[in-house]
Amino acid sequence: MSGRVEGFELRDRQAAHNFAIAAKQCGVRRVIYLGGLAATGASVSAHLKSRHETGAVLREFGPPLVELRAGIIVGNGSTSFEIIRCLTERLPVMICPRWVVTKTQPIAVSDVLDYLEAALDMREVVEEPIEVGGSTIETYRSMMLAYARHRGLRRLMMRVPVLTPRLSSYWLDFVTPVPPAVSRPLIEGLRSESVCTNALAARLFPSIRPISYAAAVQRALERPAPLMPLPSMGEASHRTFRAEGIICDVRETIVDAPPERVFELIGNVGGKNGWFYANFLWSVRGWIDRLIGGVGMKRGRPRASGIATGDVIDFWQVERADAASAVLLRAEMKLPGEAWLQFNLTPQHHNRTLLRCCAWFQPRGLAGEIYWCGLYPVHAIIFSGMLRTIRSHAEQSS
Repeated sequence: MSGRVEGFELRDRQAAHNFAIAAKQCGVRRVIYLGGLAATGASVSAHLKSRHETGAVLREFGPPLVELRAGIIVGNGSTSFEIIRCLTERLPVMICPRWVVTKTQPIAVSDVLDYLEAALDMREVVEEPIEVGGSTIETYRSMMLAYARHRGLRRLMMRVPVLTPRLSSYWLDFVTPVPPAVSRPLIEGLRSESVCTNALAARLFPSIRPISYAAAVQRALERPAPLMPLPSMGEASHRTFRAEGIICDVRETIVDAPPERVFELIGNVGGKNGWFYANFLWSVRGWIDRLIGGVGMKRGRPRASGIATGDVIDFWQVERADAASAVLLRAEMKLPGEAWLQFNLTPQHHNRTLLRCCAWFQPRGLAGEIYWCGLYPVHAIIFSGMLRTIRSHAEQSS
């Protein structure tokens, strides 16, 4: 579906056929395929029919097949989960179509991985698909409301009979970053129930006990720090991207000094030493934080120079300080979300350093989105100035 909406079924069948033939020729002993969970029948969407056909083609032309079928996978990066995240975070009031009460059996990504790993060691041949799901049966309405509770958000959902899946997909194009080529076939599939109808998974893998949807959401949201890899910047020195509910503003520059010298400068930031650039604006942010009940800038630094994991610097907590490679600060100010400031140092030829400054922000609800957009121009000035000042000081003293 990553290409375009039309014709993905044919592309699926062709890819499955090519893979099956090549795998058999190469002597592959077993193929494990993760397909989509849904009852068969005329009402099944083209997307889910294609997932089932892919399994059939792999079984007919390839090595012995273990086919697992799962519904919504709950975890950071799962397209279905990211749609639920975007809708719930951004819309305080939702006008919902009839499919919001369609039954589904979501499963945590950790449980899916357990099933896939266990399938490697299967001894018996299973000719029918193995349906896997979590321990609770939900509706799309209950999943969005459960997500909202975990995030401390109040959401009002009103059902209307006239909003078709196709109209819903157009709305998703506006509200979520999911490409239309992916979102539209997925939305069409929301009319079909995706609930396990056989007990093969429990018989074949008795040691795996799937968790509930609520537990899976909690696990997905318990993220101590952003873990996504940074994108390639190409020729650009600045890029903003969004993934897994987190926004990242990345700025980079080449410093004509070794990483050790750059790290030493970053390690002296905060407190009476200031923040390299626009210290007045940092002070204003601290005053505002104090006024709304936050810690402000009063805590300063624990020592005159140097930085270590666990240090408290103004309204930041040092989550990681890896000598000459990275510094990660977590914001402890009052925010409609969670924020981190990260510096990455990568050695380059001729004793130079690639310095990246990454401002991470996980907005909580619509207020978080407004906060990020409203302060983005100020952040752009401050973080660009920080990079320039760090580069200038490092090059002057090296």
